[in-house]
Amino acid sequence: MHPNEVKKLLTAQINCEHIEVYGEDQRHYEALLVSNEFTGMMKIKRHRLIYQALGDHMIADIHALSIKAYTPEEYQQIKQQD
Repeated sequence: MHPNEVKKLLTAQINCEHIEVYGEDQRHYEALLVSNEFTGMMKIKRHRLIYQALGDHMIADIHALSIKAYTPEEYQQIKQQD
């Protein structure tokens, strides 16, 4: 599965201000999502929301997914530290 397909699946379910998806071998992916929908959510709930958006692709097409999920405020803080 091409990373752009993963990105489309995520943005269809989660309103993202910023999203990046990488996966050179098209089985192992890294995803960075920035969304207001993550406000007030613990990390595990953010990950569950992302897994839910990907549905059965997590079983059939995606072998591994590294997730970074931030609110816009959290992302701004991280960018300022870089």
